[in-house]
Amino acid sequence: MRREDQWAVGVDLGGTKVEVAQVAEGGQLRRRVRRPTNVNAGPSIVKEDILVAIRSLLEKEDTKPLGIGVGVAGQVDPKMGVVRFAPNLGWQNVPLQEDLSQASGLPVVVLNDVRAATWGEWLYGAGQGSHDLVCLFVGTGIGGGVVSAGRILNGYNNSAGELGHITIDLSGPLCTCGNRGCLEAFAGGWAIARQAQDAVASDPIAGNHLFKLANGQSTSITAETVSRAAQAGDPLARQLIDRAVEALIAGSVSLVHAFNPHHLIFGGGVTEGQPELVERIAQGVYRRALKVAAASLQILPAKLGGDAGVIGAAAFAIRLFTHPSPASTL
Repeated sequence: MRREDQWAVGVDLGGTKVEVAQVAEGGQLRRRVRRPTNVNAGPSIVKEDILVAIRSLLEKEDTKPLGIGVGVAGQVDPKMGVVRFAPNLGWQNVPLQEDLSQASGLPVVVLNDVRAATWGEWLYGAGQGSHDLVCLFVGTGIGGGVVSAGRILNGYNNSAGELGHITIDLSGPLCTCGNRGCLEAFAGGWAIARQAQDAVASDPIAGNHLFKLANGQSTSITAETVSRAAQAGDPLARQLIDRAVEALIAGSVSLVHAFNPHHLIFGGGVTEGQPELVERIAQGVYRRALKVAAASLQILPAKLGGDAGVIGAAAFAIRLFTHPSPASTL
């Protein structure tokens, strides 16, 4: 097969949607199939949905893919490809890699979804050509990935990149992980929504605009609601966004000091909804970080948007199945 014809299947498996795509070796996304995740039906039905989507891609291609890369929102055993725990899917110890490989007849690799998105941004997005970078994805939760000296960091038991759970306030709010003061507990989408709901309940007058945007249901206020209200000039929403920005600055300074990256890349729905936030974060980081650590630092928005995960999963598969060297290196 000519190199330009080489491709892999990328799968982005989350709690609400499954995306399956044909991705060329150069990172080009050619075809895709997207469908809701049938979480309540259990792992076997979700796996069958993935296989049906893969077969629909294969039917339209004369060439065979190099393999399948699957990014999953959960903890993955890197050797066996077993999904140890995926809370949004309700999965525990699901042998996803083995099952998909046997059913498809293709080699399969499974990795964490945020690690996959880091691969995408590193190889084909804002981090292309960099050997030292940190990706921070700020969505409902906060996750990330670290590339150091041209190697993506996996950690001893494959849990590196839990950047949303660095502590920025010892006495801060309770996080979903059980710790207090995590970055995610200040700036994750769920945390912004919770702060907004609490603020509206305690001060209905100040929260009137948010209340109206949520159709009179304070429990329906989301981070997106807050973002829209802030862009419209609502004082309470702006205050909430300012607090999240300050938390992201504090967390980013720690990451810059810990890893000394050349690029710090921000993705995820919270920052994509307000692209000016990246510039605000950058200004705060340059002001507070050690001068030596920030001297050559570039702080950038992610380029691939919601496609980072599916492109990165396929890219990881291509690299793994065509290179004998460890897949964590370029």
